[in-house]
Amino acid sequence: MKQLSILLVRPDTPKQSINLQSFMICEPLELEYVAAALTSKGVQVDLVDMLIEKKPLMTFLKKKHYDMVCFTAYITTVGSVKKYAQIVKKYNPDIRTAVGGVHAEVVPEDFVDENIDFILRANGVKTLLEIVDHGLSVTEKKQIPGIYIAGTDKPEVINDIPFRPDRKITQKYRSHYNYIYHNNCATIKTSFGCPYKCKFCFCTQICEYSTRKLTDVLDELEEIEENNVFIVDDNFLVSRERITEFCKGLDERNIKKHYIAFGRADFIEQNEDIIIMLHNHGFEAFFVGIESFKKDELNGYHKQASVEQNIRAVKILERNGLQCYSGLIVGEDWKKADFDNLINYLNSFEHPMVNIQPVTPMPGTPLFEEYPDKITVKRDDYACWDMAHVVFVPKYMSKRRYYYHILRAYLKTSASRKQRIFIRQKYGNEIYVRVRNGAIRIALQYIKLMIFPK
Repeated sequence: MKQLSILLVRPDTPKQSINLQSFMICEPLELEYVAAALTSKGVQVDLVDMLIEKKPLMTFLKKKHYDMVCFTAYITTVGSVKKYAQIVKKYNPDIRTAVGGVHAEVVPEDFVDENIDFILRANGVKTLLEIVDHGLSVTEKKQIPGIYIAGTDKPEVINDIPFRPDRKITQKYRSHYNYIYHNNCATIKTSFGCPYKCKFCFCTQICEYSTRKLTDVLDELEEIEENNVFIVDDNFLVSRERITEFCKGLDERNIKKHYIAFGRADFIEQNEDIIIMLHNHGFEAFFVGIESFKKDELNGYHKQASVEQNIRAVKILERNGLQCYSGLIVGEDWKKADFDNLINYLNSFEHPMVNIQPVTPMPGTPLFEEYPDKITVKRDDYACWDMAHVVFVPKYMSKRRYYYHILRAYLKTSASRKQRIFIRQKYGNEIYVRVRNGAIRIALQYIKLMIFPK
């Protein structure tokens, strides 16, 4: 039997999107898992990261005869994937195309397109292997479990992964992968899903919460060459016992790296001793979803954390030497006074590093169902579903004014002169310049939206 050849593609983000790509480009971990799985089946695999590549996709298609091209995507890159698939089919109609990733799992219908043969609705890696076993047959796709058929198939709970991601396949790109203030940063997952059910969150719609075996996690950490590691669990701070065992494993294997992770404020507030232990084992920052400084908004989002817990959590991180990266949602009914209060709230912390997002009812989440008549951005205007564009009409001000206040809040908190000096002193000039340039790009995008609101 002929050896199959498959090209994995991470699409570029449309220029009109406002996203943290200006501050971070993480390795395409999902495609590295796919690469490892396909290689175990004897498939010849290549990967192209279009976030970094300057050459067009066609350049890579012409280098080799590929039997299949597979894409990963978030909502902002749905349009990009469709364009890439069209390029593939125009070049060679016999090449099969597939798309997977979180958006394909939660809102698969967005990818229905004549140039896309397979939409991996569930269990992406396993399903793709089944497609390979069936010889990439399009005619049989409806009989293969996991292929998108409305109303069928659900993700499996993942307790173990039989292989580790193939990081060699991204070797040429690895020097470009970073996370905010951490250059040369790898990523790892120790769990899947989240046990909480915040109304706005896309993550909770993908799969039930499950954890990997810590021995496998530690084995993988030992193989990672980078000193900086971003733990991309939706919530790393779930179990005291598991975290304690994780740190014990780091000691036993003498693994010394620098870590960033996501965590909830209520856990931090209730477990300061665990936070101190994590800091002693290399943890430098946590991204905490504060979401709001208003009690009614937190309750409305089903956050299950209080304003007071959020404040105490940030203070705990600060006094123990960890940086807090916070996410905060601004509501449709906000007035100027609310933005003023937001600025004062954030500046009550020592070094506010915040991602300010207008409330975005993402398709596939419970929040989306509450906004049927309020959304002004078209569903297929995918690039604008970046959680930075305002997708509704603000209740008490124009969109122009709303964008102005978001930018003003940034300039008076995370991007203030005090914070710029802090970043340069703490992280050095190279990182400062990269982050500053990213901030300038985003500021210019907001200014453009003030003039020409979407």
